[in-house]
Amino acid sequence: MKIDNFLINNGNTFIIAELSANHGKDINIAKKTIYAAKMSGANAIKLQTYTADTITLRCYNDFFKLNNGSIWDGTYLYDLYKEAYTPWEWHKELINYAKEIGIICFSSPFDISAVDFLDNLNVPAYKIASFEIFDLPLIEHVASKGKPVLISTGLASINDINDAVEACRKMNNDQIILLQCTSEYPAKIEEANLKTMQNMKETFQVEVGLSDHTLGIIAPVVATTLGAKVIEKHFILDKAIGGPDASFSLDPEEFKSMVDAVRDAEASLGKVDYSLSEKKIKSRKFSRSLFIVENIKSGEKFTKRNIRSIRPGHGLPPKYMNSIIGKTARFDIERGTPLQWDQIN
Repeated sequence: MKIDNFLINNGNTFIIAELSANHGKDINIAKKTIYAAKMSGANAIKLQTYTADTITLRCYNDFFKLNNGSIWDGTYLYDLYKEAYTPWEWHKELINYAKEIGIICFSSPFDISAVDFLDNLNVPAYKIASFEIFDLPLIEHVASKGKPVLISTGLASINDINDAVEACRKMNNDQIILLQCTSEYPAKIEEANLKTMQNMKETFQVEVGLSDHTLGIIAPVVATTLGAKVIEKHFILDKAIGGPDASFSLDPEEFKSMVDAVRDAEASLGKVDYSLSEKKIKSRKFSRSLFIVENIKSGEKFTKRNIRSIRPGHGLPPKYMNSIIGKTARFDIERGTPLQWDQIN
């Protein structure tokens, strides 16, 4: 599976910087953020494509007021999305700018009209947000475009995830990446439940990754070691910009630290390899082996008193100790001599 020119499962994790609302309603800040994401090592920048009117209703009764223990409690949905949305008229310019500087750009559509809008801009992939995983007609429409579909699972049961996967496959699209996600802002590290990611891969036979809302970089690094092929993290040029997502977003320095740590984690995984490199072979000379530790006369028996397993490794391997005990020396052997077969009767 490829997202633009990036081959998923080629050994490198696909790292996404989530722009979200971190643009301060200024397209120049958005472009600077995209550039900073590129310089920080991100493979992609992700937008969100909605308006307040396409995602909710302008209504100010209690049904539309946030009151669930989040950082946005007391805010009405319409007002939150009015503040946070990325203007649609920016999308083409931002996508073209990303292409110019060599970073992949795609988006999360939140309704059918957004999917068609993005399709006309020829985005290379689509992301389904956790709150939209229940909208199967939306997922089917996204999957029908024949591009990779990344799906966050932060609010979903295993049955909900199955429905979303089957919605994609119904449209003959098996380019699916499920993202383990905790839909809290910020999320607690102990609720990341990264082992779920591994189980999703096995259960649904898809690629997996992490859409992370925890503070810091530990969860993305651990996820990489557990097989994540995608890491998504909110990114902000400067937290002083403020906005709905600033408190749980990484700035360029933090994001680069995450990217570097993820790349180091990838490198540490390496491959299955039991061969001995030249360096290992040289180092084996300093491992334990059998040595003469007391002067031995010709014909004298070898005992646990006059031979021992010690460093360095110039003598016989210690595994032969028990088979040598009780045998006799062919000739006089001086203390400090490595024990060899030609010394033994």
